[in-house]
Amino acid sequence: MLHVKTPEEVLTLIEQEFIPLKENVETIPLSGAIGRVLAEDITAREYVPDFDRSTVDGYAIRARDAFGCSDAIPAILPLEGEVVMGEGAEFELQPGTCCAVPTGGAIPKGADCVVMIEYTEDYGDGTIGISKSAAPGQNMIFRGDDVYPGKVVLKKGRVLGSQDIGALAAIGCVWVPVIKKLTVGVISTGDELIPPEEIPGPGQIRDVNSPMLEAMLTAFGTEVKNYGIIKDNEALLASVVKTAVSECDAVLLSGGSSVGVKDASCRIIESMGSLLMHGIAIKPGKPTILGKAQNKPLVGLPGHPVAAYFVTKLFVLPSLGRLMDRDMNSYTVTAKISESVGANHGRAQYHCVHLNKRDGELIASPIRGKSGLITTLAGTDGYFCISRDCEGIPQGAEIQVTVTLGD
Repeated sequence: MLHVKTPEEVLTLIEQEFIPLKENVETIPLSGAIGRVLAEDITAREYVPDFDRSTVDGYAIRARDAFGCSDAIPAILPLEGEVVMGEGAEFELQPGTCCAVPTGGAIPKGADCVVMIEYTEDYGDGTIGISKSAAPGQNMIFRGDDVYPGKVVLKKGRVLGSQDIGALAAIGCVWVPVIKKLTVGVISTGDELIPPEEIPGPGQIRDVNSPMLEAMLTAFGTEVKNYGIIKDNEALLASVVKTAVSECDAVLLSGGSSVGVKDASCRIIESMGSLLMHGIAIKPGKPTILGKAQNKPLVGLPGHPVAAYFVTKLFVLPSLGRLMDRDMNSYTVTAKISESVGANHGRAQYHCVHLNKRDGELIASPIRGKSGLITTLAGTDGYFCISRDCEGIPQGAEIQVTVTLGD
């Protein structure tokens, strides 16, 4: 019999039992930093931009010199000069004059705004007519508006996206301190399993979990060491798990997590170190095992692919994130459920959905299926949870969907 814990209790247990790995930092080139986890705060050492600059093509002026102008009564200002792109403005703009500046060009000292070229006219005699006034600071970026010395640009634990790479380039950070990639061992067990490339015989099925888990772990930013399919031989399985624990930062054992005669995962995990829990009050994924060996997470996953998927999403990735000291953010949207869904009282219940727009509203359509059917995962856009104290959700109710499209 399983003595289950709630999902919240399991996440608390993960926080208590596992700590970020020490001396797990490396410095890598900016070009290879996409998707990596920052090991420390990144602080700017300079101003970005390092000069006042224009955001439009137009004319730099003193705002007071064009107050009240219009198409009928333009402000007529002598053209004092022109700023060349990529060069500084090495002069001071005199009162009652203007200076031509390109987008991104430097603003000369004395100017406090830029008038868009669309609201000006070059009379060809060295003067410029301005038909629309501009407020001080309009159409320009001041020195340090973006970044200034001492500003924290990116915080420790952030998973670097393409926009972050751009920010690091802007401040000249070409070597980036990141968390070293964890190595996660993946083991599948079961007499009925065969590799995906083989044709199943009577009573056989292709191993779905190993490729799925490897993809999830790779997308999360870890290295994966696949130990293949191990038959239901307890001594052999224990030997492989022992090797995996010695070679990896965490180990996932797929299959054999229930309480059947051949389900040896629990005994093996306990023999490697300590058994932290066996059973979570969720559906699918109840017979999940969590242990610790050499201070490393050792997880026994259900063999059913959908159950293995949800347990990995909800508990394995947070465990790895804990070791990496990584931010664990998820993207959720509010949607209306297309049909009513019942739930088993006492267990948090997870459902995959398709998302689509209908009459301007976001609709979540539950995907029906049993935990052993991988097609309930394929092509899904996200999932939602029915809490353990709720007996179902009526059609049309608003739900929070965790988006997984692109994971």
